[in-house]
Amino acid sequence: MRDRRDFIALSLAFAAAQPTHALAASDAQDVIAIGGDVTEIIYALGQGHRLLARDATSTFPAEAQALPDVGYMRSLSAEGVLSFAPSLIISAEGAGPPEVIDIFRSAAVNFAEVPEGYDAGAIVKKINAVGAALDVQELAQTLATETRVALYAAQDRATRLNAEKKRVLFILSTQGGRIMASGTSTGADGIIRMAGATNAVSEFEGYKPLSDEAVSAAAPDAILMMDRSGDHASTDEELFTLPALLATPAAQNRDVVRMDGLFLLGFGPRTADAVTALHRALYPI
Repeated sequence: MRDRRDFIALSLAFAAAQPTHALAASDAQDVIAIGGDVTEIIYALGQGHRLLARDATSTFPAEAQALPDVGYMRSLSAEGVLSFAPSLIISAEGAGPPEVIDIFRSAAVNFAEVPEGYDAGAIVKKINAVGAALDVQELAQTLATETRVALYAAQDRATRLNAEKKRVLFILSTQGGRIMASGTSTGADGIIRMAGATNAVSEFEGYKPLSDEAVSAAAPDAILMMDRSGDHASTDEELFTLPALLATPAAQNRDVVRMDGLFLLGFGPRTADAVTALHRALYPI
């Protein structure tokens, strides 16, 4: 414990000796990105060469995976991040734990937090926030405009082509046979609405476990899940034999859509493509 305190004290002392002005646009490799959406935006702005390291959720584009990994964005280590001696840390909102973020804010290292959000306007704000942190505002404005136009076009197609909206249940996991689902104010809720469908659950915000009765009452027409492996994965057979889902239209039609989690829920430059892909999967011609 003493070693940990000593390291943090040394890190803060080192940071205090560094200049505190805003980082100017440069070719220096001195930036750490935390959050898959943040990293994706940095590369989309043509600034990937400036990255020292990234967090575990930053897996796109493929070249980001060659960078050192500082750990999962919600369980960061101050030592691990500051040991790279970055000039700038750009972090998605919600990274943590809070005490580690406090250390970043207290240090003289430039720290920029990118606001979260689940609609076209929020994505534009993210792009501009990252551009401002990197001092490439003009590049960010161009990317933001292109992204906004693509998003509005994708949403317009999605909402115009289908008069009857499907009720979609986003399932985060089915561990122990218990369904963890998305309510409102989540990335899943946002992408479902952008793709021209309706979230089957609107009684709460965030992600919560649902009772069998609540799942049946939601009566989803389709199930949306992340394409994943491990403890959180489940086959179609396992999914549709869950008692909670047996009587739902989704189970009767065996209607399940699985998509890459970062692509689906990243809310970055690729979101227009995600909207189109999800809409086509939910409403096949």
